[in-house]
Amino acid sequence: MSKARKQFGSADHIETAFYDAIGRADLDDLMALWADDEEIVCIHPDGTRLIGYTAIRSSWADIFTRGGVHIHPVQLHASQNLMSAVHNLIEEVGTPEGKQRDVHIIATNVYVKTPQGWRIVVHHASVAPGRHETERVSSTILH
Repeated sequence: MSKARKQFGSADHIETAFYDAIGRADLDDLMALWADDEEIVCIHPDGTRLIGYTAIRSSWADIFTRGGVHIHPVQLHASQNLMSAVHNLIEEVGTPEGKQRDVHIIATNVYVKTPQGWRIVVHHASVAPGRHETERVSSTILH
């Protein structure tokens, strides 16, 4: 966690930075968004549950070997209080050229307000129901 951490004034701002870092395959920027807590959790669409900074960083490093994942978050449903925010949304997965793929992921992102600003504590993603069997998440779109 050597990268200088930016202060984020809202859960919305950190969420924008989260999807931007994923799209750029910027591992350092992505990991700087997570809380300094070994209880952080990331669940990828394949169902793998990762707990702790090292496990989460390793999984994203593996995903980024194939480049960025271009995600357009839509249909945000947010619940927030002074110290925490829960965002549930649909992630529309696209290509690097900006073309929409027929892949939709349901994601829940949980943020907490820390002395360093807002940080991610949970990212849980799963394939949206109703997709054809041939459209299941593969290693090329895993995030």
